[in-house]
Amino acid sequence: MTDRELIDLAKNAAEKAYAPYSGYTVGAALLTKNGKVYLGCNIENASYTPTNCAERTAFFKAVSEGEKDFEAIAVVGGKSLDFKDYFTPCGVCRQVMKEFCDEDFKILAGKNGEEYLKVSLGELLPFGFTL
Repeated sequence: MTDRELIDLAKNAAEKAYAPYSGYTVGAALLTKNGKVYLGCNIENASYTPTNCAERTAFFKAVSEGEKDFEAIAVVGGKSLDFKDYFTPCGVCRQVMKEFCDEDFKILAGKNGEEYLKVSLGELLPFGFTL
């Protein structure tokens, strides 16, 4: 799967976001090492704390189905599906990634549909908690 295809899947996932409070929609597409893709969107809650990010939604779906070997994740985010800025995972999502992924795990931060950043988990979370 190409980077562009993974980003497009993340954009599709963002269309399912439940974001009535912030209006900020986020989509993620998580690629396993065996080629399967798990999609996630952000799901907000009126009390905010139970809100779940798109990245964690994708990871939790995958892990709940027995997957634990991951290749890459594409993430896009913006107000009302307007992806004009690069979007990187929050600190909590980075730590969840650290639980299941190596330092070289690829993160594709989408922008306007054509531009994206490609960084490793080690670059985004150099001193994350591990066992």
